[in-house]
This record gives sequence, C-alpha cells and structure tokens, in this order.
Amino acid sequence: MWFGHTEEIWLEFPELVPGALVADRITNEPTVAGRVARYAEIATTRLAAGSESELPEIQAWRRVYRRMGLEPTRYRCASEALLRRFRKEGSLPELHPLIDVCNAVSLAFAIPIAVFDVSKVADFLEVRRAAGTESYLAFSGEVETPAPREVIFADSAGRAHARRWTNRQSATSAVRDDSDRVLIVAEAVHDSAPADVRTLLEALASEIESAWSTRTRYGILTAAAPRFDL
Repeated sequence: MWFGHTEEIWLEFPELVPGALVADRITNEPTVAGRVARYAEIATTRLAAGSESELPEIQAWRRVYRRMGLEPTRYRCASEALLRRFRKEGSLPELHPLIDVCNAVSLAFAIPIAVFDVSKVADFLEVRRAAGTESYLAFSGEVETPAPREVIFADSAGRAHARRWTNRQSATSAVRDDSDRVLIVAEAVHDSAPADVRTLLEALASEIESAWSTRTRYGILTAAAPRFDL
C-alpha cells in the first residue's frame, strides 16, 4: 500500500509540501488531555494576534482553493475550519485520542491533517482529480459523487476518502475505536512549508510514540519522490 499525488497535482501545485506518517497499535485508551492542551495554547497565542484567516498557512490554502475554482470561505481547508471553531468555542470536541492529538497539532501549526484507518483503504490512497464516478460516504450516511476534476483522495476501489482536497474526509476510513493501523497526512503550501511540515511530523511522531508506546515512520514527499510506501 502507498500514498501519493498524481503528476498532474504536482504540476498544478508545485508549492505543495506533503508529509505522511504511518503508525500501528493505535487504540482508544491513552489519556491525551495534557498533550492537547499544550498545542491548543500555541493556537490561542497565534489567534490573539488576529483571526485564522490572517495566518500565512491559511492564506496560502485559500489561494489554492481559488485556483481550483472554489470559494475559500465556503469550502475551508480542514485546519482553517478547526481554528475557526476553536476561536469561537474555545475548545474542540473529544472524538478519539489520536484524532484529538492530530486536531490539536493542526491547530498549532495551522496545517491540515488527515487521519485514515488503513484497513478501510483499498491498495493505495492517491490525491488526484476525480473522474466523476467515485463514491464518497459522508458522516451523515449520504453517498455523494464528487464532480469531475474535483481534487480527491481516492483508492483502487473508486472510493473518495476526502473531498475538495483538504476540505472534508469520508466516514469510510475514519478512525474509530477498533482502528489499529493509521496513515496521517499533513499538507502545506505556504512559503516555510518544508521546514514546518517536518517539524509537525516530528511533533506528531513524538506524541504518538509516547502516548501509544508504538513506533512511527514518516517522510516528506516531493515531485521527484512522490510516493510514501506504507
């Protein structure tokens, strides 16, 4: 199994810096409140200087969304949506220890993070333009069909595991209480993304290895080395 982006995506968005991390032996048992609080504090400090829309990481994703023909205030990248909710409510809901940690790290770095249950993905996960025939299972239970040319995360079975690139994940591969092996993807497009994504991956690896007593493996993808083998 592998994760990557098509050549078309790299050609259209050469500023892209994707990072991928794989971890095993993930459970719903660890207590992560302290870890979450540390990253939430970083986000609070950053938001004290202005709204999430002013952060360079978010502004860069907004520019990408405009280039994809999407209104960025209607379809927000995942990190902007999290920051917006956090700013308004002061916290995020507890979902699963791993998701809570990833959401908190996403807040601190203002970089979208997606987490996939590997057992629910067929053969590979590729970021590509949709053909218009793929199926997407929303958390509401509704099955949607992404429009042709929409950027999606797709597997070999024609399932879309995320829509509008970093906007919305599918219920199909969401991490649940019985999940074990996961793929975590962080993608950034701002100027300091190469350094920031590496720092983010190092932080995630440290938190996961400590909280779950497991080992992780991660890497940064490039146009010259576009695949991460799980």
